[in-house]
Amino acid sequence: MTHNNDPLAAGMHNAHTWLRAVAEDLGTEDHTFALRALRAWMHTVRDRISVANSAHLTAQLPDFLRGIWYEGWVPSRVPGAHGVAAFVDEFADRAGISVGDVPFTAGSVTSALDRMMSPGQLNHIFAVFPDRLSSVLRGEELLTGA
Repeated sequence: MTHNNDPLAAGMHNAHTWLRAVAEDLGTEDHTFALRALRAWMHTVRDRISVANSAHLTAQLPDFLRGIWYEGWVPSRVPGAHGVAAFVDEFADRAGISVGDVPFTAGSVTSALDRMMSPGQLNHIFAVFPDRLSSVLRGEELLTGA
């Protein structure tokens, strides 16, 4: 199907652009892994922010990625706990990686999204998190005993 005949083509192209940015920051050509890491980032962050913050952040996502954000979401259960250890464990499980790889992976996704979104967007979202959790999301440290 050509670009002119497919009304979803432009949206898919935009989502692929974002996914390529994530893959680039992860240092991989494996877009399946990049999508899994992006989904893990989106779902673990989404479940820890308010509905208003979620709506504000998703307004900047491509339609396809916005759909992934809201997949399985239960607004009445947010925001959830901000425990760092639980976040790291959940992220690792969702991404299919080891706990030790979470800071690099989360930081890589954060870096890509930060470039794609309006300046300061992620800072606004991360402001609701404890500093130690924000550090993990920025890839700055692996927390032990969190």
